[in-house]
Amino acid sequence: MIRWLLALAVLFIASPALADELRPVSIQLEQVDEERWNLGWRQPLSSPQADRTARPDLPEICEVSGEPVLDNSALAVVGRAQVTCEGDIAGSRIGWPALSGQGDAILRVAPLDRPVQVYRLTAQEPYAEVEARPSSMQVWRGYFVIGVEHILAGWDHLLFVIALVLLVGRTWPVVKAATAFTVAHSITLAATTLGVTGLPQRPVEALIALSIVFLAVEIARGTKDTITRRLPWLVAFAFGLLHGFGFAGALREIGLPEGEVPAALVSFNLGVEAGQLLVIAAVLAGLEVIRRVRAGAEAPALRIASYAIGITGAYWLVDRVIG
Repeated sequence: MIRWLLALAVLFIASPALADELRPVSIQLEQVDEERWNLGWRQPLSSPQADRTARPDLPEICEVSGEPVLDNSALAVVGRAQVTCEGDIAGSRIGWPALSGQGDAILRVAPLDRPVQVYRLTAQEPYAEVEARPSSMQVWRGYFVIGVEHILAGWDHLLFVIALVLLVGRTWPVVKAATAFTVAHSITLAATTLGVTGLPQRPVEALIALSIVFLAVEIARGTKDTITRRLPWLVAFAFGLLHGFGFAGALREIGLPEGEVPAALVSFNLGVEAGQLLVIAAVLAGLEVIRRVRAGAEAPALRIASYAIGITGAYWLVDRVIG
């Protein structure tokens, strides 16, 4: 078990660039009149040298008018174009065929006479068929899955939740701390998404990294009496407010369907909570296995984990401050 934890530590330390992994391709197709549509897309890039030629694949009845307008930055391509479609696009397929190495894509289709449709595209299913009568559950289902993925694939939030469980260690205190974290990030996520408040994203991401380092130090201090160990729910609530701004930034990257903002916001948050509960259950189960398999192994295992988490968080902090 100790060797397994060492391997896990190496994985965390060797993968610092995986922080905030949820950066899907975003595609929007909005109808202007009977024939004209506005097409927009945003393609995050893994490096400045990555392929910038990918484009959305439109229905056969649609044609791009003129040359697309492209805004290129070091790590993203943003494109805009006018599209003409000869007829109803219901039943047609839209996709991003270059998804094999880029994770997921979020497709929004906004016809004039039908509800906004939201689809999640994957490397296995890079196309979606536009529905004539979309289900009312479509937005709920799509944003719930996105929320789950943001916890499981967004390494900074994932690492914070793991560190919180390792610090508290016992089921009932973990439940209270996780509930406080949930309530707090739900508040700032909703407030930011609805335009009530907000913070610049780069300082938020740096402070999220700092929160991970803070918890790693607390774990490494062992059983010393600190406010974090006495009142973990309070610390979780305070940092949860901060992480809510981070969740809001990710949701802003994806976009929200007009007219369906409450549904998208609630379902995304429920997805985040579902993913968070999966992580908490897995870490608690792992701690219980360590206690049962080898007496006295929990303390050195936590020390190893705290070093791995702390080093990773410190790397992210420096990278986000000077990057």
